[in-house]
Amino acid sequence: MKNKILIIVSLVLAISVSCTDDFNDINQQPDALSTSDVSAKFFVTTLQQQFYRPTMIPLWFGDLIHPDGFSAQISNGWAGSDWSGDLGWVYNSFYTDLGAWDWYAAYNSTLTSYMNLVGEEGPLENDQYYALGLIMKGLYYTQFTETHGMIPYSEASDPNIQLPVYDAQIDIYKGIITELDQAIAIIGSNTTTGEGVDQLGENDVIFGGNMQNWKKLANSLKLRIALRASGASGEDFSANAASEAIASGVLAETDALFAAYPEESNIWGGSASYGDIWHNFAGSQWRATEAMVNILQNNNDPRLSKITKPSVGGTMTILKPTTGENVALIDDHVAFLQSTLNGAGLVLGTDYTWTETATDITITMPEFTNYVGLPSRLSGKIKSYMHPDLFSEPSDIVTQKTNEGSPIFPTIVMTTADSHFMIAEAIVKGLVSGDANSYYQIGLDKAMALWQTSTSSDFLLSDMGSLSGTTEEQLEKIATQRWVANYTNGYESWAIVRDTGYPSAAFIESTNNDIISFAGDLNGAYPQRLQYGTSVYTSNSTNAQSAVSTQGPDKMTTKLWFAR
Repeated sequence: MKNKILIIVSLVLAISVSCTDDFNDINQQPDALSTSDVSAKFFVTTLQQQFYRPTMIPLWFGDLIHPDGFSAQISNGWAGSDWSGDLGWVYNSFYTDLGAWDWYAAYNSTLTSYMNLVGEEGPLENDQYYALGLIMKGLYYTQFTETHGMIPYSEASDPNIQLPVYDAQIDIYKGIITELDQAIAIIGSNTTTGEGVDQLGENDVIFGGNMQNWKKLANSLKLRIALRASGASGEDFSANAASEAIASGVLAETDALFAAYPEESNIWGGSASYGDIWHNFAGSQWRATEAMVNILQNNNDPRLSKITKPSVGGTMTILKPTTGENVALIDDHVAFLQSTLNGAGLVLGTDYTWTETATDITITMPEFTNYVGLPSRLSGKIKSYMHPDLFSEPSDIVTQKTNEGSPIFPTIVMTTADSHFMIAEAIVKGLVSGDANSYYQIGLDKAMALWQTSTSSDFLLSDMGSLSGTTEEQLEKIATQRWVANYTNGYESWAIVRDTGYPSAAFIESTNNDIISFAGDLNGAYPQRLQYGTSVYTSNSTNAQSAVSTQGPDKMTTKLWFAR
């Protein structure tokens, strides 16, 4: 008995540090434990937090620098900032390794430890906790493969295999669906994980221990994978998977969100929020994008004022270059700046004034009135024209710093809005039958509610207000609304853009390096994936090279299976 308790306590200390009072009690009072006091629930918070609310490094070097930018949901490169507009678009192994590959690899250890703990013959065996782990595994591997492509999956957690093979994306998708089906069957009609100490409750930050919501999340993820795979080479399962997921029941009323930790003080070793980057590193502050602002503004979308803020405005003077190669580009750069303001719906003489001399440009606009997005992927050559006060910042709830007692926007796992939009997409694609517009309308209502607003009459009269038009036009509307609904969920937003090509304003390529950066090896192309971590070519070289031979060059331009 004593040895078993010590093993369990050692696992607690080794695997994670929980943010709950219950878990702190375990750490502080090991002598007070008996086997009846120990539950798998003490591991669930860390399992969720490490993936959905990680430390500064994966949040900054991963999400913010790569998928958030690629999906045109944040823009860098305003005049005076520390970063160029093509930050992340130009391959940098330091950021890719730390922000993505190494973080994914480390999380697999946490996940595997948890699954071994709660699985059959594990020290804390519990089938409901195991089902929850299978769903977390599905969420993890979906994002992992959609970031890099072929990755270790089938052999990744086998202790007898030191050098796991890299599985094809189609096989990873099929494997995830199989395990989601297993989780759905295990949960069945159960609503909780057990009684007494085995009852999950608040240790589950996402659903508070409601296993039926976990079952619905599994179905929503299954539907998402089916739609992403639909039409890809060799795909033969999407229609059946989509039909099963919808029939079993997706998330319809409760969003899957991971709440921020407003009182978190350890942003480097515990949990971090966007605001910790925003307020601690002023030169790294980003702006709302041209794509996001214009899409919302052009459709009278009431989320505009919830997602972003009006530009600071005032009187802004921009100096023209007097030496160097950029002198010859003045006319092109000036024209681009003016087209950016006009594209935001601003009217010269009404919304802003423009005074230009041989040496400078002076722009005056009302303070905190106009919404203007910063173009994405800007060339460093045009950076000096992008005065920071011209462009809208994200809303305060997005950039709220932790440990200040103010609300912080939660991490999106899966929303009810996205679930309804996906059903509409499945119907339009002919995978299932039904009234696509009805689901689209519910999706809009749910998407607005996430930002504490509602559809307005002006929005409903806009192009995005109803699911009309050709099949392709309907798919464009659905993809655009899914993209907006996943704002701050960059990995999913990027996957939507790569899969559908919509919104077209977010699929940013370049044919003019003087304005929109060619971005190094991308050479103007859109980024389709992140490169593998540099360590794989020494730790598992044979299997990594085999993946490259099958998938294509280990470059950001190589399209993944689902996007081909």
